[in-house]
Amino acid sequence: MVDADQTFVIVGGGLAGAKAAETLRAEGFTGRVILICDERDHPYERPPLSKGYLLGKEERDSVFVHEPSWYARNDIELHLGQTVDAIDRTARTVRFGDDGTLVHYDKLLIATGAEPRRLDIPGTDLAGVHHLRRLAHAERLKGVLAALGRDNGHLVVAGAGWIGLEVAAAAREYGAEVTVVEPESTPLYGVLGPELGNLFAELHRERGVRFHFGAKLTEIVGQDGMVLAARTDTGEEHPAHDVLAAIGAAPRIGLAEAAGLEIADRAHGGGIVVDAGLRTSDPAVYAAGDVVSFPHALFDTRLRVEHWANALNGGPAAARSMLGKDVTYDRVPYFFSDQYDLGMEYSGWAPPGSYDQVLIRGDAGKREFVAFWVKEGRVLAGMNVNVWDVTEPIQKLIRSRARVDVDALSNPQVPLESLIA
Repeated sequence: MVDADQTFVIVGGGLAGAKAAETLRAEGFTGRVILICDERDHPYERPPLSKGYLLGKEERDSVFVHEPSWYARNDIELHLGQTVDAIDRTARTVRFGDDGTLVHYDKLLIATGAEPRRLDIPGTDLAGVHHLRRLAHAERLKGVLAALGRDNGHLVVAGAGWIGLEVAAAAREYGAEVTVVEPESTPLYGVLGPELGNLFAELHRERGVRFHFGAKLTEIVGQDGMVLAARTDTGEEHPAHDVLAAIGAAPRIGLAEAAGLEIADRAHGGGIVVDAGLRTSDPAVYAAGDVVSFPHALFDTRLRVEHWANALNGGPAAARSMLGKDVTYDRVPYFFSDQYDLGMEYSGWAPPGSYDQVLIRGDAGKREFVAFWVKEGRVLAGMNVNVWDVTEPIQKLIRSRARVDVDALSNPQVPLESLIA
């Protein structure tokens, strides 16, 4: 069968899906490309939702992956505001949820992403309880933060992960009062461990954010549909006009699971199981982005990565794999964050317990440094804080898996490039 006779369907209109569609055309695919997005907005990038757009520093149009006319010009059949509620792997069809229309595919890409985890406590139905995942969420939250700032209002954030801290920073820049409730002992514990988490706690405290560690929300108290306070399992009650639930995200695996595709266990992210070419347990079905659990030879485990770079790179990798190209998806995980005057980039994977020391290269007190998570002399991950143009050598150090001189690694006078085996 020639390309022109084939139909490739992409379910999921986020960055991974949009970049996959772009790559199919860039690689010369001439068949039908159908991109199905359950939002009414054109595919967009998510980082601005908690950063520049939320702060009012970026225009709404800046978040979109392509301008709206790009899809028609490239013969991409874009279905906005449409859901897929079933995959028939035998017939190779997907079914639209609104009217039951069946669409045939020769190959299918699932790029359904992730969704915010919900607080399972009383009061979450109140008008002032928010999540941040979609553009509509960011638009609403932007107005909320501006109003809180004008009225000296209080925001309680459940969760001190990246989204929680970035929104806390934005809220303080608007002038709102902010309290962050986090069950771990430091912010970002699951990513940075206790060694670096305190640095972010101090950054926020200096700007007036209050932290309540070792606690979870148990109830959101309201009256006449409005939020009044947030209560914790430690007996505290924090005044609140609005609450942001930022307790993580879960992969949207329902469609894949119902279709009988293999799903990873919780220890490996709970996403759709794919091989190194992003193929699922069905050879005609692929998956990319936040929803996948993929094997990473560098770290000798399966990973599910929720960050922007995974969607940016994973969508094109899946598209090339769909075209029959030899693909091994093994990008070093990467993400970035901006909070107040701190900018950082993180490369690698080093959850608590996987490393034996954290080395600091530079001045942590001035927040101008690079941190390395090291095990037996090998670099597992690196984070540069207000130090730039070092991502490439950091990633090369990680990929080399070579033992390095830890004294040289900690010495800013020794070029990182000289340590790469």
